[in-house]
Amino acid sequence: MSRSAAIAMVLDPVRAGRGWRVLQLDALLGITITGVVFAFVLAKLVHLTGVAYLVTVGFHYISRWMMLIGWLLFGPRPRIRWSTVAWAFGWPVLWIAYTFVHGALVAWYPYPFLNPDRLGFSTALTNTLLVLVAAGVLMLIRKAVDTWLPVLPLRRSARSGRAPVERI
Repeated sequence: MSRSAAIAMVLDPVRAGRGWRVLQLDALLGITITGVVFAFVLAKLVHLTGVAYLVTVGFHYISRWMMLIGWLLFGPRPRIRWSTVAWAFGWPVLWIAYTFVHGALVAWYPYPFLNPDRLGFSTALTNTLLVLVAAGVLMLIRKAVDTWLPVLPLRRSARSGRAPVERI
């Protein structure tokens, strides 16, 4: 997620519209998947010290819990429709397609578990599908929690002072 989108979400967390709902779900999903993949797959491959260790802990552990807790406490809710879940799969699928095409062209993959040159295409694809299934399960859990938790009153926009137009 771009920095400008993150800043826009902080300034106006109840901003309405399908695009913003998708962006919010993708942000929750992205940071969660990043943390889960790091914790279960990548952490044992790196041995960081000093500032690199502190940054890694902040990014892969603390930030995902803070985002989850913030979403649970402050919402906005309800925001996740079935169409939001469907659209939210767009960027992960595009990223995966780009990663495999780009990796084939330049012989570099961002993560070792995605590297078909080392693992074989079927293993790399299986690993990718496992991450997508995990993402799907997490999205469904978020959808259920978004539905079950109490509706939070919409707050006025910090930026404009106006209440959002759309009530979801």
